[in-house]
Amino acid sequence: MTPSTLLAPRGTLHAVINLGNPLLARAGAGPGTAEGVSVDLARALAAQLGVPLALQVVDTAAQAVAAVRSETADLGFFAVDPLRGEGLRFSAPYLLIEGAYLVRAASPLQHNDEVDRPGNRVVVGQGSAYDLYLSRTLQQATLQRAPSSQAVVAEFLASGAEVAAGVKQPLQAEAERLGPAAGGLRLLPGRFMVIEQATGIPAGRGAAAQALLHRFVEAAKAEGAIAAALQRHGIAGAGVAPAAPTA
Repeated sequence: MTPSTLLAPRGTLHAVINLGNPLLARAGAGPGTAEGVSVDLARALAAQLGVPLALQVVDTAAQAVAAVRSETADLGFFAVDPLRGEGLRFSAPYLLIEGAYLVRAASPLQHNDEVDRPGNRVVVGQGSAYDLYLSRTLQQATLQRAPSSQAVVAEFLASGAEVAAGVKQPLQAEAERLGPAAGGLRLLPGRFMVIEQATGIPAGRGAAAQALLHRFVEAAKAEGAIAAALQRHGIAGAGVAPAAPTA
């Protein structure tokens, strides 16, 4: 089978783009369009395969996972998590992204290890990498799920919760934008997790398709395409993942 048959069996590469992480993608100028690092990668893969690209733009990671699992989409861009492994095959990571906690300026919380205590409510985007990770790791704090990652800070402020969790840079931007009206907001120092961001395809496409995807991602890292995309879109706070063994 040819690479295009393995990765784009319908003759068009259908890529699902999640707008929930602005480091990776944001809405484009027209309806159903998007731009960003993940869109650039999808375009590059379609060009390499010699097929057209069709974007399916969604608001949440859960919607993106469902699209690839159901084979509505051929390709998606995901934070690697064990709970997402079922029905998907991942490439090696192409980006590393930090997860951080946001609190009110007057909060007694000063360090990440103080969050997991009784009475603390932590707001996360439902189905996000942070939701999946914190669902496994928090023992005493309570998770409170917002409809999407974009709604986390608004939910945090409206509900009076103690902590918001998400991608470090967007949380910092929201703290600067909304903090004065909310009496001040701040990030806890450091990070509570590092997210490995990878590409994914339907599991049924098989190991040969996964190996093709792996080689594409490794070449994009090695040739500087991902670093160039980060610079082109003005993205700070995400780093190119180190090289992985050749599949």
